[in-house]
Amino acid sequence: MTSENPTPPTSERHTPVLKDRCINLLAPAFELARAAGRTPIVIDATLGMGGHSEAMLQRFPELHLIGIDRDTEALGLAGERLAPFKDRTDLVHAVYDEITDVLADLGVPGIDGILMDLGVSSLQLDERDRGFAYSFDAPLDMRMDTSRGQTAADVLNTYTEEDLVRIIRKWGEEKFAGRIANHIVAARDTAPLTRTGELVDIIRNVVPSGASKTGGHPAKRTFQALRIEVNEELSVLEKAVPAAVDALVLHGRAVVMSYHSLEDKIVKAVFAAGSSSSAPAGFPVELEEHKATLKRLTKGTEIPTDEEIAENPRAASARLRAVEKIRIRSAA
Repeated sequence: MTSENPTPPTSERHTPVLKDRCINLLAPAFELARAAGRTPIVIDATLGMGGHSEAMLQRFPELHLIGIDRDTEALGLAGERLAPFKDRTDLVHAVYDEITDVLADLGVPGIDGILMDLGVSSLQLDERDRGFAYSFDAPLDMRMDTSRGQTAADVLNTYTEEDLVRIIRKWGEEKFAGRIANHIVAARDTAPLTRTGELVDIIRNVVPSGASKTGGHPAKRTFQALRIEVNEELSVLEKAVPAAVDALVLHGRAVVMSYHSLEDKIVKAVFAAGSSSSAPAGFPVELEEHKATLKRLTKGTEIPTDEEIAENPRAASARLRAVEKIRIRSAA
């Protein structure tokens, strides 16, 4: 008698990155809200499979969570995982640059904390038919929200060679972008590209074998570039981080984990601007409106411990930054 292996529960499929550190950074804001007689409210702006959210809801019995994700499959799985807390959760299908609209729809004037765990999720990497991984053949999709938008195949088969060079070089930081784009165009002239395996073969034939000794899998950077382009990840992030900061109440906290330098650069710029005086250089007096609105809670970026990376290898590239809102900037 044979038996099929059942799909493991979501809690076993997903190990949250830097879970305890994230929650400990957010905790003081929740405690301040509770001390003031308010229900603390947190946004998990990249809900994924709900690991961080579950941990927050378990630790803080009064906490109300707003979970946002553009991936409907992730929302469904997270909903199952967070079912014991359904009276304290609102799960919303949205992109995280829509924070302002989500809060307005829910009638929430401000939040005490927000967590952003950027990049591709464990669910998206593990679901083979999504096309995010270069380690196995799948349709060239790469959409985080499979209900709308262009696919990676659309990009590869319709963009000009110049545009392909631009995105692979800019978003993937790939020094062989010109060669890769040229070979993609040559291949699609024979037949449209539809599978990740086809793209991997093209890249392997272009990138010198020695490059993988220092840069990892030769397709890694091109796949990153396509994923960012398909999902408009960096343009979304450029809007989302300021929106997150604006949504915080006084002494609210924001925690952001990024996984590559392009993401971290955007987060760093917003946090640095908010935590610095905006007074003109040489200005003799710092006026109230020039004072910093944010306090940085991390010195530079924090990284996972060796023990955490051993337990969860996908945490290896995580970089964490956090801030506290220390002043409400008056409206102009």
